Amino acid sequence: MSSELINVEELGGHVSDSNMFHLPHYFGHLPELPAINILGYEFQITKFMVIELAVAVLLVFLFVPLAQKIKTGKPVRGRFWNLLEAFLLFLRNEVIRPSIGKKDANKFTPFLWTLFFFILFCNLSGMIPWLGSPTGNLAVTAVMALSTFFVLICSGMKKFGLTGFWVGQVPHMDLPVALAILLKPMMFLIEIVGLFVKHIVLAVRLLANMFAGHLVLAVFLSFIAGTAQIFILWLGVTFASVAMSIALSCLELFVAFLQAYIFMFLSAIFIGMAQHQH
Repeated sequence: MSSELINVEELGGHVSDSNMFHLPHYFGHLPELPAINILGYEFQITKFMVIELAVAVLLVFLFVPLAQKIKTGKPVRGRFWNLLEAFLLFLRNEVIRPSIGKKDANKFTPFLWTLFFFILFCNLSGMIPWLGSPTGNLAVTAVMALSTFFVLICSGMKKFGLTGFWVGQVPHMDLPVALAILLKPMMFLIEIVGLFVKHIVLAVRLLANMFAGHLVLAVFLSFIAGTAQIFILWLGVTFASVAMSIALSCLELFVAFLQAYIFMFLSAIFIGMAQHQH
């Protein structure tokens, strides 16, 4: 790409999923990840799957020991453990309980904690060279949004019953019978469509933020190779590109935390709305 125009499609490939880990040429090539045959269907293991599994294992190694320490009833000691505990308490007390209500929040706190830290570590993995953010893939964000959707639906139907939950989607309105017959079906349809749209947006907004940030970083760095033929121009562009990349990396670090927080916060709001109907 040294003398060619920037190929955005090629750059997108560097921040999207793949069946192998791409390293710089001087490190050599890693073998492709294997495909598993399940019931006659070929199931390809990808880079993001490996990262997600690593993140899941990391969460177990971090929070199971923390839970065991808390279970003893003694104060948790150590800066690292205190940091994790502070995160958990902040999310529970300042986000989950106000969104869902103190009475119902404890049932959903483990799920929302897991959601936050899983998204956070998947976001942060994109800051490590040659890995990538699984949350920059629609398949990943869609599954997490579906998880929130099913928790919302199942918990709502458990609390209000199958009929009560779906009927309760329509706001209470004191209307004449004739007008209620006309308006309530329309309101029901709008609320159901809105329920699906909210979770679709939940998936897409996380995808867009993570993918776009890493793509912009790749574009800035590609300017260096694009100007390699002219030394003076290359020198100036290299300095500017590296400076902008450092600044954007700091911003991406902030965005990794922010997007995990927003996803969990919106999930808590949606679950709270299901637990406390109109």
